[in-house]
Amino acid sequence: MWEQGREPGHQVVALGIATALTAVFVDLVLTDRISVLFDVAFVLLCVLVALDVRPADFFTAGVLPPLLMVAVFTLLAVAEPGTIGHDDHGAVEALISGLSHHSEALVTGYVLCLVVLLVRANVAARRSGPGPLPRA
Repeated sequence: MWEQGREPGHQVVALGIATALTAVFVDLVLTDRISVLFDVAFVLLCVLVALDVRPADFFTAGVLPPLLMVAVFTLLAVAEPGTIGHDDHGAVEALISGLSHHSEALVTGYVLCLVVLLVRANVAARRSGPGPLPRA
């Protein structure tokens, strides 16, 4: 199961962006604010990204979670600051407020993503085993 990730990094990034924006849309339709629903979807997305990416693109998946949350919250802060901050906040205040209120989801998702990538790398290294000894 650990070696099944076959998607290239750019496709995983596109999947991440689309899924995160879908989670934002659903959460805003249901609650008018970014809530725990987005947090749960974000953590699951981070694990999905780590499982879906091919081994050659582990770096891309490893840096994606914080960049993804900052990008999504920046869009929300500019478009509708009240969804992640107070209604009277400007874009920068809303971005900082949103990131601080959802920091647990960011840290949890990021740690799980890195752990899954580490486990996948260790399993792949064990399966490949030591190579043949070079001839003199």
